[in-house]
Amino acid sequence: MDLKFKISGYIARPVHDVFEAVADPDTLSRYFTTGGAKGRIEEGATVMWDFHDFPGAFPVEVVEVVPDRKIVLKWEAYEGPPPEGGGDIPAEAAAGYQTTVTMEFDPQGDDRTLVTIAEEGWRETERGLQGSYGNCQGWAQMLCAMKAWVEHGINLREGFYK
Repeated sequence: MDLKFKISGYIARPVHDVFEAVADPDTLSRYFTTGGAKGRIEEGATVMWDFHDFPGAFPVEVVEVVPDRKIVLKWEAYEGPPPEGGGDIPAEAAAGYQTTVTMEFDPQGDDRTLVTIAEEGWRETERGLQGSYGNCQGWAQMLCAMKAWVEHGINLREGFYK
């Protein structure tokens, strides 16, 4: 079984505005990266995303950018929290690897955009499955937060986490 997911939703703004809400670190920091984003999404760049609900900033590799259409990213796979009871994580599970995130921006006329976010590449283990569930939840929250920010200037994540 491939561990992957795809979510999508409509945002009532032109595709360029929606694309920039992800590509521009200042805008992304206003509704998604609760600890801030550093670096513009540009092909070949490594940007940093920081979240208050996870310690430390994450390096995010920008693999591909098609302006106003597509962003492909790679980042360290998240496999969920450590096992309950503090059990050891097998060496092969602790080794780092990356998943691939693909964001597509599909204009729907002049003032509406369909955003699709997919992520894939987890190991086919229980921990990989848990990590994919967690990231699916996170991307769904991001898409909702982006819609609220881009359409209404409301930050849904403010106060949502400790």
